[in-house]
Amino acid sequence: MELGTHHALSDFYQAKRDFFLQRVAASRFKWQPSRGTYFASASYGHIDEFSALSENEFARLMTTKFGVACIPVSAFYHDAEDHRVVRFCFAKKEETLELASQRIAKL
Repeated sequence: MELGTHHALSDFYQAKRDFFLQRVAASRFKWQPSRGTYFASASYGHIDEFSALSENEFARLMTTKFGVACIPVSAFYHDAEDHRVVRFCFAKKEETLELASQRIAKL
């Protein structure tokens, strides 16, 4: 990395976040604000057919049925409290984000 190139990283990842969130905005998820991270968090507890699933179960379903990996937020809580929120990494190529957003739209 050349000296000073890290200054552009904030704008670079903000553009990736915006690219991804624009494409999934019409999905059934409720997207939560994200700043200073490579992840977009989304709640699914309001979606009737998935509301009974734990975050771990839902993350497994997203990976196996929809081909999109996500991370259960409860994994980061000391008591594993489950709020029906998962997070998606947007530090990916635009082609990957486009494919993921198409798959998320099928949910």
